[in-house]
Amino acid sequence: MKKYALIALIFFLAIGATKAQRPGEGYDREKLEAARVAFITTRLDLKPEQAQKFWPIYNVFNDSREKSLREMSELGRVRDTQLSEAEAKSRLTRKFEIERKMIVDEEKFVKDLSSVITFNQIIQLNGLSREFARHIYQRRRDDDKK
Repeated sequence: MKKYALIALIFFLAIGATKAQRPGEGYDREKLEAARVAFITTRLDLKPEQAQKFWPIYNVFNDSREKSLREMSELGRVRDTQLSEAEAKSRLTRKFEIERKMIVDEEKFVKDLSSVITFNQIIQLNGLSREFARHIYQRRRDDDKK
């Protein structure tokens, strides 16, 4: 019964999140985040005690990962028509440093998570963020057709 209630909660949060993203209306980041948490929690079938330990670990890792990806994106942007060779080399060196750090961070993340969830759940987690984004996009597209 609790599982059905959680699925219903995800459904309503996902609907609210898609409506929250409509152009011109802005979007409610809190609703979208709540929908993402519910989506991942349900898909991984996390027990309450697992979820309580899982989310702080996940959030720290995810924040660090997003920061690294933003920094790499900035390194790839060329404001001038051309960079000097030294600047291009410096940017590539920094990109590789960030990538190495991301691998080390992910290894630590997996190690930390393995004490909370199974390795099978960790593997499932890899695609869930993209799956959630596709789910929200699809719901929004379907709502736009109505």
